[in-house]
Amino acid sequence: MPLRVRELGFAAGGKTILEGLNFEVRRGARVVILGPNGAGKSVLLRILHGLLRPTAGTVSWNGKSPAQARHQQGMVFQRPVMLRRSVIANLQHALAVRGVPRAARPARVAEALRAAGLEVMARQSARTLSGGEQQRLAIARAWALRPQILLLDEPSSNLDPDAVAAIEKMILAVEAEGTRIIMTTHDIGQARRLADEVMFIHRGRLREHAAAHAFFAGPSDPAAARFISGGLLA
Repeated sequence: MPLRVRELGFAAGGKTILEGLNFEVRRGARVVILGPNGAGKSVLLRILHGLLRPTAGTVSWNGKSPAQARHQQGMVFQRPVMLRRSVIANLQHALAVRGVPRAARPARVAEALRAAGLEVMARQSARTLSGGEQQRLAIARAWALRPQILLLDEPSSNLDPDAVAAIEKMILAVEAEGTRIIMTTHDIGQARRLADEVMFIHRGRLREHAAAHAFFAGPSDPAAARFISGGLLA
Protein backbone atom coordinates (compact mmCIF):
# COMPACT_ATOMS: atom_id res chain seq x y z
CA MET A 1 0.00 0.00 0.00
CA PRO A 2 -0.88 2.51 -1.18
CA LEU A 3 -2.34 1.17 -4.42
CA ARG A 4 -2.62 3.53 -7.38
CA VAL A 5 -4.32 2.61 -10.66
CA ARG A 6 -4.25 4.92 -13.68
CA GLU A 7 -6.23 4.56 -16.93
CA LEU A 8 -6.30 0.79 -16.53
CA GLY A 9 -7.68 -1.24 -19.38
CA PHE A 10 -7.79 -4.88 -20.38
CA ALA A 11 -8.98 -6.52 -23.57
CA ALA A 12 -8.90 -10.13 -24.73
CA GLY A 13 -10.26 -11.90 -27.78
CA GLY A 14 -11.35 -8.63 -29.32
CA LYS A 15 -13.49 -7.79 -26.27
CA THR A 16 -12.91 -4.91 -23.89
CA ILE A 17 -13.26 -6.18 -20.33
CA LEU A 18 -11.94 -3.19 -18.34
CA GLU A 19 -11.63 0.38 -19.54
CA GLY A 20 -10.33 3.63 -18.07
CA LEU A 21 -10.14 2.65 -14.38
CA ASN A 22 -8.61 5.27 -12.08
CA PHE A 23 -8.49 4.87 -8.31
CA GLU A 24 -6.36 4.86 -5.19
CA VAL A 25 -6.72 2.70 -2.10
CA ARG A 26 -5.71 4.25 1.20
CA ARG A 27 -3.87 2.44 3.95
CA GLY A 28 -6.02 0.44 6.33
CA ALA A 29 -9.19 0.31 4.26
CA ARG A 30 -11.07 -2.96 3.78
CA VAL A 31 -12.06 -2.64 0.14
CA VAL A 32 -14.94 -4.48 -1.48
CA ILE A 33 -15.14 -4.48 -5.27
CA LEU A 34 -18.86 -4.84 -5.90
CA GLY A 35 -20.77 -5.44 -9.08
CA PRO A 36 -22.89 -7.90 -11.05
CA ASN A 37 -21.48 -11.09 -12.52
CA GLY A 38 -19.44 -10.36 -15.64
CA ALA A 39 -18.58 -6.81 -14.60
CA GLY A 40 -14.82 -7.43 -14.70
CA LYS A 41 -14.18 -7.77 -10.96
CA SER A 42 -12.18 -10.99 -11.12
CA VAL A 43 -10.07 -9.75 -14.02
CA LEU A 44 -9.24 -6.62 -12.04
CA LEU A 45 -8.14 -8.68 -9.06
CA ARG A 46 -5.88 -10.81 -11.24
CA ILE A 47 -4.29 -7.70 -12.71
CA LEU A 48 -3.68 -6.28 -9.24
CA HIS A 49 -1.93 -9.55 -8.31
CA GLY A 50 0.17 -9.58 -11.48
CA LEU A 51 -1.43 -12.69 -12.98
CA LEU A 52 -2.68 -10.70 -15.98
CA ARG A 53 -0.95 -7.80 -17.67
CA PRO A 54 -3.14 -4.79 -18.47
CA THR A 55 -3.42 -3.80 -22.10
CA ALA A 56 -3.55 -0.14 -21.08
CA GLY A 57 -2.63 1.97 -18.05
CA THR A 58 -0.59 1.27 -14.94
CA VAL A 59 -0.86 -0.36 -11.53
CA SER A 60 1.48 0.69 -8.71
CA TRP A 61 1.80 -0.87 -5.26
CA ASN A 62 3.76 1.81 -3.41
CA GLY A 63 5.87 2.35 -6.51
CA LYS A 64 6.18 -1.34 -7.42
CA SER A 65 4.58 -3.20 -10.28
CA PRO A 66 2.16 -6.03 -9.44
CA ALA A 67 4.80 -8.60 -10.34
CA GLN A 68 7.35 -6.94 -8.04
CA ALA A 69 4.83 -6.70 -5.19
CA ARG A 70 3.40 -10.20 -5.55
CA HIS A 71 5.54 -11.69 -2.76
CA GLN A 72 3.84 -9.24 -0.37
CA GLN A 73 0.39 -10.46 -1.41
CA GLY A 74 -1.75 -13.54 -1.18
CA MET A 75 -4.68 -14.39 -3.43
CA VAL A 76 -7.58 -16.79 -2.96
CA PHE A 77 -9.65 -17.74 -5.96
CA GLN A 78 -13.37 -18.41 -6.12
CA ARG A 79 -12.65 -22.10 -6.73
CA PRO A 80 -9.43 -22.85 -4.87
CA VAL A 81 -7.24 -25.75 -5.94
CA MET A 82 -6.59 -28.30 -3.21
CA LEU A 83 -3.58 -30.61 -3.42
CA ARG A 84 -4.29 -34.34 -3.19
CA ARG A 85 -2.97 -34.28 0.35
CA SER A 86 -4.23 -33.73 3.87
CA VAL A 87 -5.33 -30.37 5.20
CA ILE A 88 -2.11 -29.99 7.16
CA ALA A 89 0.03 -31.04 4.18
CA ASN A 90 -1.59 -28.34 2.03
CA LEU A 91 -0.46 -25.76 4.58
CA GLN A 92 3.01 -27.25 4.97
CA HIS A 93 3.54 -27.37 1.22
CA ALA A 94 2.67 -23.69 0.78
CA LEU A 95 5.17 -22.70 3.46
CA ALA A 96 7.89 -24.92 2.00
CA VAL A 97 7.42 -23.53 -1.51
CA ARG A 98 7.68 -19.96 -0.19
CA GLY A 99 10.90 -20.84 1.62
CA VAL A 100 9.67 -20.40 5.18
CA PRO A 101 12.30 -21.96 7.50
CA ARG A 102 11.41 -25.49 8.56
CA ALA A 103 11.60 -24.60 12.26
CA ALA A 104 8.99 -21.87 11.82
CA ARG A 105 6.46 -23.99 9.95
CA PRO A 106 4.76 -25.95 12.78
CA ALA A 107 3.70 -22.80 14.65
CA ARG A 108 2.38 -21.18 11.49
CA VAL A 109 0.47 -24.30 10.50
CA ALA A 110 -1.09 -24.60 13.95
CA GLU A 111 -2.10 -20.93 13.90
CA ALA A 112 -3.59 -21.25 10.42
CA LEU A 113 -5.58 -24.34 11.43
CA ARG A 114 -6.99 -22.49 14.44
CA ALA A 115 -7.90 -19.46 12.35
CA ALA A 116 -9.74 -21.67 9.87
CA GLY A 117 -11.39 -23.82 12.55
CA LEU A 118 -9.97 -26.95 10.95
CA GLU A 119 -7.86 -28.43 13.76
CA VAL A 120 -9.94 -31.62 14.00
CA MET A 121 -9.70 -32.11 10.23
CA ALA A 122 -5.94 -31.62 9.99
CA ARG A 123 -5.27 -35.20 8.81
CA GLN A 124 -8.30 -35.39 6.54
CA SER A 125 -7.88 -35.21 2.76
CA ALA A 126 -8.38 -31.61 1.72
CA ARG A 127 -10.45 -32.69 -1.27
CA THR A 128 -13.06 -34.30 0.99
CA LEU A 129 -13.82 -31.03 2.76
CA SER A 130 -17.04 -29.15 2.08
CA GLY A 131 -16.93 -26.11 -0.18
CA GLY A 132 -16.89 -23.73 2.76
CA GLU A 133 -14.18 -25.69 4.55
CA GLN A 134 -12.03 -25.73 1.43
CA GLN A 135 -12.39 -21.99 1.09
CA ARG A 136 -11.37 -21.48 4.72
CA LEU A 137 -8.36 -23.71 4.11
CA ALA A 138 -7.45 -21.69 1.03
CA ILE A 139 -7.61 -18.46 3.04
CA ALA A 140 -5.56 -20.03 5.84
CA ARG A 141 -3.00 -21.29 3.33
CA ALA A 142 -2.57 -17.82 1.85
CA TRP A 143 -2.54 -16.09 5.23
CA ALA A 144 0.10 -18.48 6.65
CA LEU A 145 2.57 -16.81 4.29
CA ARG A 146 1.99 -13.52 6.15
CA PRO A 147 1.04 -11.32 3.19
CA GLN A 148 0.59 -7.60 3.63
CA ILE A 149 -2.41 -7.74 1.29
CA LEU A 150 -4.89 -10.58 0.80
CA LEU A 151 -6.91 -10.54 -2.42
CA LEU A 152 -10.12 -12.58 -2.22
CA ASP A 153 -12.17 -13.35 -5.32
CA GLU A 154 -15.81 -14.03 -4.38
CA PRO A 155 -14.69 -15.93 -1.27
CA SER A 156 -18.14 -17.22 -0.30
CA SER A 157 -19.92 -17.57 -3.63
CA ASN A 158 -22.59 -20.32 -3.76
CA LEU A 159 -22.16 -21.28 -0.10
CA ASP A 160 -24.86 -21.69 2.55
CA PRO A 161 -25.36 -18.97 5.20
CA ASP A 162 -23.44 -20.80 7.92
CA ALA A 163 -20.43 -21.23 5.63
CA VAL A 164 -20.63 -17.58 4.58
CA ALA A 165 -20.70 -16.46 8.21
CA ALA A 166 -17.65 -18.62 9.01
CA ILE A 167 -15.67 -17.18 6.11
CA GLU A 168 -16.59 -13.60 6.98
CA LYS A 169 -15.54 -14.20 10.59
CA MET A 170 -12.21 -15.54 9.34
CA ILE A 171 -11.69 -12.56 7.04
CA LEU A 172 -12.14 -10.18 9.96
CA ALA A 173 -9.77 -12.26 12.13
CA VAL A 174 -7.09 -12.24 9.43
CA GLU A 175 -7.42 -8.49 9.05
CA ALA A 176 -7.17 -8.02 12.81
CA GLU A 177 -3.73 -9.67 12.60
CA GLY A 178 -2.56 -6.93 10.25
CA THR A 179 -3.29 -8.22 6.74
CA ARG A 180 -5.23 -5.80 4.57
CA ILE A 181 -8.19 -7.13 2.59
CA ILE A 182 -9.30 -6.39 -0.97
CA MET A 183 -12.13 -8.63 -2.12
CA THR A 184 -14.73 -8.98 -4.83
CA THR A 185 -18.37 -9.90 -4.37
CA HIS A 186 -21.74 -9.56 -6.05
CA ASP A 187 -23.42 -10.07 -2.66
CA ILE A 188 -24.79 -6.71 -1.52
CA GLY A 189 -25.36 -7.93 2.04
CA GLN A 190 -21.78 -9.10 2.31
CA ALA A 191 -20.50 -5.77 1.02
CA ARG A 192 -22.60 -3.99 3.64
CA ARG A 193 -21.17 -6.18 6.40
CA LEU A 194 -17.51 -6.04 5.41
CA ALA A 195 -16.67 -2.96 3.39
CA ASP A 196 -14.91 0.18 4.57
CA GLU A 197 -14.76 1.32 0.96
CA VAL A 198 -16.83 0.17 -2.00
CA MET A 199 -15.72 0.18 -5.62
CA PHE A 200 -18.73 -0.44 -7.86
CA ILE A 201 -17.88 -1.84 -11.29
CA HIS A 202 -20.34 -2.28 -14.14
CA ARG A 203 -19.53 -3.23 -17.73
CA GLY A 204 -15.82 -2.92 -17.09
CA ARG A 205 -15.94 0.63 -15.79
CA LEU A 206 -15.52 1.95 -12.27
CA ARG A 207 -18.82 3.70 -11.78
CA GLU A 208 -18.38 4.71 -8.14
CA HIS A 209 -15.71 4.57 -5.41
CA ALA A 210 -16.82 5.76 -2.00
CA ALA A 211 -16.79 5.09 1.71
CA ALA A 212 -19.19 2.24 2.40
CA HIS A 213 -21.54 4.27 4.63
CA ALA A 214 -21.90 6.96 1.95
CA PHE A 215 -22.30 4.46 -0.87
CA PHE A 216 -25.08 2.51 0.81
CA ALA A 217 -26.79 5.65 2.06
CA GLY A 218 -27.22 6.80 -1.52
CA PRO A 219 -24.89 6.05 -4.42
CA SER A 220 -24.50 8.80 -6.97
CA ASP A 221 -24.32 6.44 -9.94
CA PRO A 222 -27.75 5.36 -11.26
CA ALA A 223 -26.58 1.82 -12.06
CA ALA A 224 -25.19 1.43 -8.54
CA ALA A 225 -28.45 2.68 -7.07
CA ARG A 226 -30.44 0.14 -9.10
CA PHE A 227 -28.05 -2.64 -8.14
CA ILE A 228 -28.23 -2.15 -4.38
CA SER A 229 -32.01 -1.77 -4.54
CA GLY A 230 -32.27 -5.18 -6.20
CA GLY A 231 -32.87 -3.97 -9.73
CA LEU A 232 -31.57 -5.74 -12.82
CA LEU A 233 -28.73 -4.16 -14.77
CA ALA A 234 -28.65 -4.43 -18.55
